[in-house]
Amino acid sequence: MGELPRVSIVTPSYNQAQYLEDTIRSVLEQGYPNLEYIIVDGGSTDGSVDIIRKYEHKLAWWVSEKDEGQGDAILKGIGHASGEVIAWINSDDYYLPGAVLQAASVLKTHADVGLVYGDVVSLNGKGRPINVQRLPDYGLQDLMSFHIIGQPSVFMRRAVYEKVGGIDPRFHYLLDHQLWLKMAAEAKIYHLPALWSAARYHADAKNVALAARFGREAYQIVDWMAGSEPFSQEFARHRRKIKAGADWLNAWYCSVGGKYGRSIAAYWRALWRDPGRVAADWKRVLLTLASMLGIRGIQETYQQERLEQLAADPEMARLFRPKR
Repeated sequence: MGELPRVSIVTPSYNQAQYLEDTIRSVLEQGYPNLEYIIVDGGSTDGSVDIIRKYEHKLAWWVSEKDEGQGDAILKGIGHASGEVIAWINSDDYYLPGAVLQAASVLKTHADVGLVYGDVVSLNGKGRPINVQRLPDYGLQDLMSFHIIGQPSVFMRRAVYEKVGGIDPRFHYLLDHQLWLKMAAEAKIYHLPALWSAARYHADAKNVALAARFGREAYQIVDWMAGSEPFSQEFARHRRKIKAGADWLNAWYCSVGGKYGRSIAAYWRALWRDPGRVAADWKRVLLTLASMLGIRGIQETYQQERLEQLAADPEMARLFRPKR
């Protein structure tokens, strides 16, 4: 295969000491021969800095100082990166074995690909699998309709990232999706059906604690696509489907954040615009409706069944064997 490309990975971090070491080790233990690792901490006061110092001899660069949030930290880290391939992994997520090698190999052998993504397993706060996102092969139209790629399993060709202007600091909650849109409009995206990362869902996670804000930003991205090249013509042809996708995303995040009434209202708008999008998510709709009506038993039963199914999955049992 020849020499593998240099891969630069950035971890933005702030007060997540309980998870940070798992993240760091998941990067450093990839065994990838041409890896550069950068950590940008936002001035944590919970012991995170002590954990970073433990591994600083293996880091290309790190800093702990006040910043303007996740996007600012990622931009700062990428500014110190030198790799042909770049990615970021948040301090409460982590890579699964072999992820970096597989991603780098795809980008090395497919010169026309600007972004490659794998699959993601979702964990609860205790580290138990609660969902597996085995994604299909998405294209630009899919992303415009808010079919979401799991951010921790994305790796990018730096040249394409820079050509599209990188992360847009105007976005804070869906900054990754807006970036994928720009990159998909510029170059091919490629899906490898393999589990590359684990993403934690816990009370302090941004996608739980601030869930309702994701929907608002989805509508901002709709407006941005409507008035921006090269999206505007495609937007005009698929306006209803795209807006339904934003409604669906808003509904999903409101449900996760416990805003059940707002979630059902958003699902209704999505149903009116694109019935198929909501039909594909009918279980979540029913669980949200049950929660809104105070029928907790249905949701608890469903969640328990999901935990039992995943616990019986041989791959999940191998990857997430309880620590002794």
